[in-house]
Amino acid sequence: MPLATDRNGNFTNDNPTHAGFDFGRAPVSNRQPLTMQQLHPYWRMDYIEAPRYPATKKPFTELPALGDDRAALIVYRSPLSYLVLNRYPYNPGHLLAVPFREVVELEELNPAERADLMDIIITAQRLLRAVLKPDGFNLGFNVGSTAGGSIPHLHGHIVPRWNGDNNFMPVLGQTRVLPQALDATWERLTGKVGKLKSGKRKTKSTLR
Repeated sequence: MPLATDRNGNFTNDNPTHAGFDFGRAPVSNRQPLTMQQLHPYWRMDYIEAPRYPATKKPFTELPALGDDRAALIVYRSPLSYLVLNRYPYNPGHLLAVPFREVVELEELNPAERADLMDIIITAQRLLRAVLKPDGFNLGFNVGSTAGGSIPHLHGHIVPRWNGDNNFMPVLGQTRVLPQALDATWERLTGKVGKLKSGKRKTKSTLR
């Protein structure tokens, strides 16, 4: 049944299907008007003021040459590669393992570079276990832009994971909540890395 209108074209409540509802005016609600809710994440100022990667054309070759590992967020250097905090981390403590020499494919690394890169990935896991105590890790390489590689310089991802670390924010808000600024994470990791000795795995009790 079509809705009834008056001679001015306004909807009326003459339609029995909608008895008692005036289509010519907005419904009256007994609910209180919505009010703005305030969140106070004061820790965010630490993140805003934390050092950022300098803008470079080839960041993974230029960052190690800056002479300021804190500004570059470099956590550890081995003879042929280094660990750096990801500027856009998936989780707190997200590290990148980068060979000093610029290559695109794993097969371009010589045997010494391959061994060094694997060793530094293991060092990253040991360091993150000691400092952040994750429940697991995601380890991997994004080779090529189609696979998600954003910089044409080979680098591996070491992402610490915790049980229940995926909440509604990434799903509904396309946003990840990071509880600690990059600068603070850098301080924690570099403060512990000196206690790690390459070539021999330490127990958890030794690293504490």
